[in-house]
Amino acid sequence: MPENTDDYSPEDSYPNDDPPISDPPISGPSSSSDSEGDDIAAVQKLHDSYQLISEQMDKVIVGQREVIDDLLVALFCKGHTLLVGVPGLAKTLMISTLSRALSLSFNRIQFTPDLMPADITGTEVIQEDKSTGERKFKFLKGPIFANVILADEINRTPPKTQAALLEAMQEHQATIGGERYPMPDPFFVLATQNPIEQEGTYPLPEAQLDRFMFNVLVDYPEEDEELQIVKLTTSNLVAELDAVLSAEEILNLQDIVRRVPIADHVASYAIKLARMTRVGKADVPDFVDEWVSWGAGPRASQYLVLGGKARAVLNGRYYVSCEDIQAVAFPVLRHRIITNFNAEAEGVTSDTIVQKLIDTIPRAESDVSSDEHLAEVLS
Repeated sequence: MPENTDDYSPEDSYPNDDPPISDPPISGPSSSSDSEGDDIAAVQKLHDSYQLISEQMDKVIVGQREVIDDLLVALFCKGHTLLVGVPGLAKTLMISTLSRALSLSFNRIQFTPDLMPADITGTEVIQEDKSTGERKFKFLKGPIFANVILADEINRTPPKTQAALLEAMQEHQATIGGERYPMPDPFFVLATQNPIEQEGTYPLPEAQLDRFMFNVLVDYPEEDEELQIVKLTTSNLVAELDAVLSAEEILNLQDIVRRVPIADHVASYAIKLARMTRVGKADVPDFVDEWVSWGAGPRASQYLVLGGKARAVLNGRYYVSCEDIQAVAFPVLRHRIITNFNAEAEGVTSDTIVQKLIDTIPRAESDVSSDEHLAEVLS
């Protein structure tokens, strides 16, 4: 994951040497206290773990570096991911390999038109105590009770079954028979969709799409990568993976990500990216009013900031830059911008709109101050 910090340094992101966040900040390398030293060690551990996880994934997965990076960013942000790609691009293998590298429990749910909510969450059955003859209900947990869940072809099952995931994704629990059953921690849902065949499918409603932090596009491999894939998959070679992190370590690192400081102007940049997608609002660009039906909600702003924090730490940095926000803007906003007929007629996608917003909105305080019109828009 390349770094691009041409306009930034740690001093640029900490105006007046006071990181403007409410959480306890991670201090820079000059810190001398024990707690600050522990934070810096944790950041270094997360960066090192990212390198090790990437090495383990490379043993099985050829290419797809950006997809793997997005999965790791979402994981350390406690977010969920929707993977969209045609069959045969190793989406399932990628997710199962990630769970093995992280020594997490993994369950795959194949969504079909006849799948029922109880097939996912579990059900209560009557069991008889043979010694006393007493009968009582016992809850048998469904496949959703695992650390990593692969919801394969989620759009092939009816809405009532899709909705069975909502409570688990948002609240990390499932309610069955009036009883609440917590999900194991960490809990990570990865759903896949096939963008080609739409007949007989049930598109996810916007409310459920919004629960996914990222919408990641899985593209075809390059020619040299496909050659490696063919060689790897047509031989008897079986890769041995080493577990890099435990569940407890992942939870600790997820907490570290949220404590990364972010400067006010970088957070404002993330917020403006989301707010400028909302049709009919003041100072929204003309192309948004022309091409967009509905824009991104507040979750987009939250996920832009969280994703930027995770990306910064994975790269071994103690601060967030606007380049980090830009790097996660596409997977965060892609499924939250609903285009209209005009956009479809002109071949304009949500990615096109995100790119135009990135080109329009200044990324540094100096850029804002040098352009009176843009400074007024962003004030």
